[in-house]
Amino acid sequence: MKVATGTVVDGKVVVEGETLVEGSTVTVVLHEDDGAFELTPEEEAELLESIAAIERGVFVFGEQLLERLRGVDSQSRGR
Repeated sequence: MKVATGTVVDGKVVVEGETLVEGSTVTVVLHEDDGAFELTPEEEAELLESIAAIERGVFVFGEQLLERLRGVDSQSRGR
């Protein structure tokens, strides 16, 4: 995982100084007007551990998570 900063040009995100492989999946975080956010030390530690877990391959794809949540919702309705 790496972090890169870009700008929107003609409706597309342009990242300067980085070569992105065609078809790569990226996550875009939009800054609000104030442009900053703060984390508590605990939140920062949790974020860093989550990033490390993803880098180790310990994660669930979004669709898998949604399927699990649908299953939990179905089970709770049956009670």
